[in-house]
Amino acid sequence: MTTAKPLTYLFKDDGKVPNNSALPVLVYKGAVDASASAIETRFSDNGWGNGQWRNGIYPFVHYHSMIHETLGIARGHARVQLGGERGEAFELAAVVLPAGTGHQRLSGSEDLLVIGAYPPEGTYNLCRGENPADRDKALTTIPKVPLPDSDPVLGKDGPLPKLWRQDREA
Repeated sequence: MTTAKPLTYLFKDDGKVPNNSALPVLVYKGAVDASASAIETRFSDNGWGNGQWRNGIYPFVHYHSMIHETLGIARGHARVQLGGERGEAFELAAVVLPAGTGHQRLSGSEDLLVIGAYPPEGTYNLCRGENPADRDKALTTIPKVPLPDSDPVLGKDGPLPKLWRQDREA
């Protein structure tokens, strides 16, 4: 899996998807040269083994307001829009999405296989940005989602703990 430092992006609330104004999305651009089981092991070894799954990425805008998420492309390729409808599209290798970050698959290869996982604290939920009341509730839950102790890709010494604590304290 990649060892390159991730690129960071902050996305503004677009009125439907709150995104996360305090914590940046981490986009790992390096190639992921690992099997699905190797990615799962890496995520687990780095404290992101909660609720692991193998599948794709939903083709509709959605976000999780009560948990952070990581995605690793194990096979194929995907073009993913981050930040909601006004966000930015990426060809992903691996990404860490702070709670509230909108994401959707715009396109992907037929053989696409994504490994997803969550840190040990938080509760999985799926929000689609269709109900203003859900968004309003998300704005209160997102800042309360616990910060993980480890970067799912690069471990305890990876950039996530420092970046997210620094950004939340700012």
